[in-house]
Amino acid sequence: MKYRLLLILASFLAFGCSTDQKQSMPDTLPFQVAKAYGIENFDQVKKISYTWNVQRDSVNVFSRNWSWDIQNNEVGYSGPDTTYTYSLDMPSDSLPDADKGFINDKYWLMMPFQLAWDTGYEYEVAENVPSPLQQTNSTKLTVVYNSADGYTPGDAYDLYLDENHRILEWTFRRQNGAEGRTWTWEDVQDFGPIQLATMHRDGEGNRFIWFSDVTVE
Repeated sequence: MKYRLLLILASFLAFGCSTDQKQSMPDTLPFQVAKAYGIENFDQVKKISYTWNVQRDSVNVFSRNWSWDIQNNEVGYSGPDTTYTYSLDMPSDSLPDADKGFINDKYWLMMPFQLAWDTGYEYEVAENVPSPLQQTNSTKLTVVYNSADGYTPGDAYDLYLDENHRILEWTFRRQNGAEGRTWTWEDVQDFGPIQLATMHRDGEGNRFIWFSDVTVE
């Protein structure tokens, strides 16, 4: 079975989830994925800190350190050459270049929650689809962002879900192109009231992107 829906979430939250919002969350597959990782408890989260790591080649690892102060809507960044804090309330054209990295890295860690936070995407569902890497029977949730918002508008994600609405693998397709790259979603851990996947491997089973020093307050 395959069908396509337009998700309209204009009235939903930017980052949290109040009691009223919990009661009114749509019973759609994207929200079921968010619920599987604890979106209904996200109003208990004040701050998330983590290190995003990518294996650039067989030797070199590149890392970025982030601290997201949700209550004050601020981001702290620490990279190889600089450290600073900026406000997410700044006009979009005044945000530092590091914000592109923050958004990218946050999607790798919190994509399930982005399905509840984001607006203006279409999604499509297909049942009984083998996942690309492990050939596991799954539900395929394809999310295609509009062409107007964000740093990389028009991108698409194919999420391969298990029976509990957890992500097994995801494929990123730039500009909704026909081809993309696929990685696993592994090592799901409890961090306070939410759960996060901390490891993503490529098709050869090699560690590609992972998270360390994750703390949730």
